[in-house]
Amino acid sequence: MSNATSPGVTTPVDGGRQQESRIAIKAKAYVALTKPRVIELLLVTALPTMFLAAGGVPPLGALTATLIGGFLSAGSANAFNMILDRDIDRVMHRTQQRPLVTGTLSVTEARVFAWTLAVVSTVVLALFATWLAAALSVAAIAFYVLIYTMLLKRRTEQNIVWGGIAGCFPVVIGWAGVTGTLDWPAWILFTLVFLWTPAHYWPLSMKYRNDYEAAHVPMLGVVRGKHMVGIQVILYAWASLACTLLLIPVGGMGLLYSGVAIIAGAWFVGEAHGLYSRAIQGVAELRPMRVFHASNTYLTLVFLAVGVDPLLPF
Repeated sequence: MSNATSPGVTTPVDGGRQQESRIAIKAKAYVALTKPRVIELLLVTALPTMFLAAGGVPPLGALTATLIGGFLSAGSANAFNMILDRDIDRVMHRTQQRPLVTGTLSVTEARVFAWTLAVVSTVVLALFATWLAAALSVAAIAFYVLIYTMLLKRRTEQNIVWGGIAGCFPVVIGWAGVTGTLDWPAWILFTLVFLWTPAHYWPLSMKYRNDYEAAHVPMLGVVRGKHMVGIQVILYAWASLACTLLLIPVGGMGLLYSGVAIIAGAWFVGEAHGLYSRAIQGVAELRPMRVFHASNTYLTLVFLAVGVDPLLPF
């Protein structure tokens, strides 16, 4: 007997493959809802902070619970953000493939997912890390959703400055997850991320100026000229460098961290000055993404040094 099927007839095998494909698509959509690349950067700041808080290798249980809880917390905040910003995402070219725009996920599915992550992250941090870490996690979600997304983002050019505070929380969550307290080095690192965020994000707003303008989001790159954006990036880059140096006496940092803070900071400041120089010279290709990528590398190097320095004898 022949196993051939007529054209257009779906076999059980084909149906199973289609079901697997739909599940895979849904799974990828849920992952995309968490903005994994953003979370990756947040964990880059949280993990080294825990090593500094512990003065070496932190307890494995607290480290694992804090990272998992922090990951889920950030994913929840990002999912809520996508729900609230889906009208903007439909307009902006770089966000038009997000799952709520394409219809891969419904708003209800996204809302249930976001709340689930929020609850689970809080429980994980409270039971397996510390209550302070759990409370800070809840505050981070609330700040990102209520203050930045709902209040600031569409109303002021300073949106990313004050809204960027949400991105500083992983540092203090990491510290609290290990120690159950908040000490001055934690607040200095919190301030570092706060100062770094505008210098990191405003070049991106220059690159996607037309997108933000079409979506009526008053990013600095939309409402101010290139010269002004360049000056602001320089100021925040210098402030970031100064903040990293403050950690040396307060946190008792050694030679490795000190060297990285100075050299990487000087490089980052140089890139910021380069952007401003190209702006005032009227260069057609400003290359703002060069500063954006440099800012990522800079922060990664500094926090890598934060985590390694306590392990060294000098």
